[in-house]
Order: sequence, then C-alpha cells, then structure tokens
Amino acid sequence: MTKPSMPNEYPSGSFASGVPKPAPLALLDELQRARLEFETSSDARSDHGRDWWPLSIADVAVGRVPHWPGVVVKPRSSDEVSQLLRIASTHRIPVTAQGGRSGVLGGAVAPDGGVALDLTKLDEVISLDEISGHVRVQAGVFGPELENFLNARGWTVGHFPQSFDLATVGGWIACRGAGQLSNRYGKIEDIVRSLTIVLANGDVIEVGSNAPRQAIGPDLLSLFVGSEGTLGVITEATLVARRRARFEERAAYGFSSFEEGLEACRRILQRDASPAVLRLYDETESQRNFGHANCALIVLDEGEEYFVHATMHIVGEECAGATVLDVSLVERWMEHRNDVGALAPLWERGVVVDTIEVSGSWAVLSTMYRSVVETLASVEGMLAASVHQSHAYVDGACLYFTFAARPEDNATLLYRRAWDLATHAVLASGGALSHHHGVGRNRARFVAEALGPSFAILVAMKSELDPLNILNPGVLGIGGVPW
Repeated sequence: MTKPSMPNEYPSGSFASGVPKPAPLALLDELQRARLEFETSSDARSDHGRDWWPLSIADVAVGRVPHWPGVVVKPRSSDEVSQLLRIASTHRIPVTAQGGRSGVLGGAVAPDGGVALDLTKLDEVISLDEISGHVRVQAGVFGPELENFLNARGWTVGHFPQSFDLATVGGWIACRGAGQLSNRYGKIEDIVRSLTIVLANGDVIEVGSNAPRQAIGPDLLSLFVGSEGTLGVITEATLVARRRARFEERAAYGFSSFEEGLEACRRILQRDASPAVLRLYDETESQRNFGHANCALIVLDEGEEYFVHATMHIVGEECAGATVLDVSLVERWMEHRNDVGALAPLWERGVVVDTIEVSGSWAVLSTMYRSVVETLASVEGMLAASVHQSHAYVDGACLYFTFAARPEDNATLLYRRAWDLATHAVLASGGALSHHHGVGRNRARFVAEALGPSFAILVAMKSELDPLNILNPGVLGIGGVPW
C-alpha cells in the first residue's frame, strides 16, 4: 500500500537553503552499526516534522517547516525498535513514534533534532484466531490493509475512524480512537486485548491478555492505551474481530432543535438500543451537509436481522415526534464521511478551521453544547461555530464542534484563543477534555486541569518508565514543555 500523504505539499524549492543539520554523526554511526534503516534527507525530515495538525497547513503552504527532526528511523520489528530506543537513550535524543501521522493535535510531530520513529514498516497481519475472534497485527498496519485481510475471511474489526485510509493500528490505540460505527463495535479500548510495548530503556514487554477479562491487579493494558507514545512504543496488538454483518437498516429524522434530538438519542440508548451509527447535527451542519434547515439525525444499524429490526423499532418509537427524512441522507453521509479535502484549501486562503471533540454525560450535554457554541461565536473573527453528536452511550455522548474564523493578522493566536475558550467551557460544564482524538501537543496544556490532583500520578508514571524524557516529551503535558 502507498503511504497516505499529508494535507498539502511543500512548494518546489522550499528546502534550497537554511536546512538544519541532521542528527549527530555519533548517533547516525550507531544506527548504521545496528543495521537500522534511516533517512536524513531534507524531504524525509521535513515530511516527518508534521502530522495532520491543521496549524501546520499554513506553514507548509509557504514552505516553512514546522519542525526538523534529526533523523527518520524505519524499524521492521520490535527488536529493532528496542535497539533504536537504547541508542537514543544513550544520546538522550527524544523519540516520537509515528504511524500514518493522521492525528490532528500535533501528537506525532517529531521535535527539532529528534528521532522520527516511522513504524509503518511494521506492516504484517500476523494471525487470525477464527475460534476466539482475535487478530494479531503489527502497529504499522493501515486500516484498509487490516480490513481487507479480515473481510476476505468473513471478519471485521469494525473500527472505521474518519482517518481510516490514513491511520495505523498503533495510532488508533495510542490515541484511544473511535470508529464511526463505535456504538456497535466499541472504541479501540473496547477492541484491544493485548499489546507488545517497547519501553524507553529498550525492554520489550507484553501487557494485557487474550482472555476477555482478567483480575490481576490494576489494568496495565489501559496504562498504554491512550499514552500517545509517552510511556512506551506500541509494536504489536491483539484485537477482537467479529463476523461481518449480514443485514442492515437505515433511517433519517429531523428535529426542531438540537436539544430535542439529544433527548431522543438518550432515550434510544437507555432502552438498550445501540445502532451502529446515530449522528445528530445542529441546524448549521444539517444545512451544510444535507440541505435541511432542521436538525438531522441519521441512523444505521447492522448485524443479525432480528437484533437490527429490534433496534430500529426502538429508534422509530423514540423519534415518533420527529419529521421522517429521506433515507438517502444516510447514503450521502456514507459517501462523504471521510472527505477532508476542504481543510487545506481553507487554511491556505486564510480561514482558520478546526474541530473539537469532547464528551459528557447526558445531564450536561445540552448546557455544554450551548456554552461552547456561544463561546466560540464570541471570538473576534469567528465566521461559524457548529456541532454534531457522533458517538453515544447509555450514560452520555460525544459532541463534535467545528469552527471557522478569519483572523485579522495572527492566525495562531486566534486558533489558540478559540481552543482555550472552548476547552475551558467544556471543563466548566463537567465534560471530558477529549473523546477520541487524544491530547497531542494542542491539548497538552489542559491535561493538568482536566485530571486535577491525579495528574501527579501520570507524572510519576512518566518519571518511572521514562526518566530521561526520551519518549514524545511534552505530549500529554508530561516530560517536556506543552505547546
């Protein structure tokens, strides 16, 4: 598979001059003696100094490189990752694990002079246990590669994030990702059973178990799921696979207000109906995506026919007071659900655009929705602020905010202000800092506030597992200065 590209490309001639030197020769010599594959070219280093963080798009458009890592290393096994980390520790050079670099918060941006650890050559689907439904896979496998392997055998993992074509299994796990059918299949932390981890000192460990549940003290697997490369490097994973669905149903409804739609979603989930897709859009996003003035709710479920019929029957009962919309809206969403092609052109035209996904209990969602939208709308230069509900649970849901603004001068300051205000509104409402994009660099400055006194435990774990702060320093607000 051809590795997916970034949002935009550097103009021709961007690296004609002013390129910083690569990593020290002593480090490169050790990498060579260890027979590790690496690159120090300007093209490789500039490419690995960014991910899909929207803030970097404007830099790239004018030929500015956000960060210049010193070297890009491309291991093919856990042992090679171990060798690399032992060498980096000796030289005290930071290492940033990277997969498809589809993250939108800067978490896979390798710092200046550091090691960009490109894991995409760990690209093997190792085995499928068709009795237990377990698939063992290396961390650098991309979503389509995994699904093609499984689909050919009648299986699926059911994890389809918007970045499906761009992201790797290791990235899903490192950021606690969510697929668009997560109501049915779960978030990645519900799907992963065990991991191979390489620690900062080069030790290779296994965490988790192929058993569905265990009671052996605290869950060490969860320590690394969502750790974003700060506590260890994920090199292999065992995931739960399921038989492919044999049946599906679709529906669409319109509500007079976003709050009314949220209430219907709550009732559906609390009646133990969990349709694979249950997405509610406010008026702005309904108009933009579907051409409807009211708040559109699109629903899709798949699985065994009996269960799907029962789920969709409950959905119909709880949406009885809503307007029935053309079911083709679901197909329209399916066709465009992974389209992010408009992002780079907007930034290149001077429009600051981003999304902020958070979560909260049903009791706080309406207040959070109004607070965040009103807060974003108050930012000078703001053109639009909108929301949709994208993942739902028996006790709450994920709200996904979108904003677009045109700054008078400094795009970075406007961007940071919008994030600051929106995030504080979320936390003040009782919401969670992130639902599935993780923390990265953009949210690192909020982690201490979000975790409160328990942040000290995270700091202590970092100190114990990575005392030299080699692994992705600054991400999660630990081991370095946040952005």
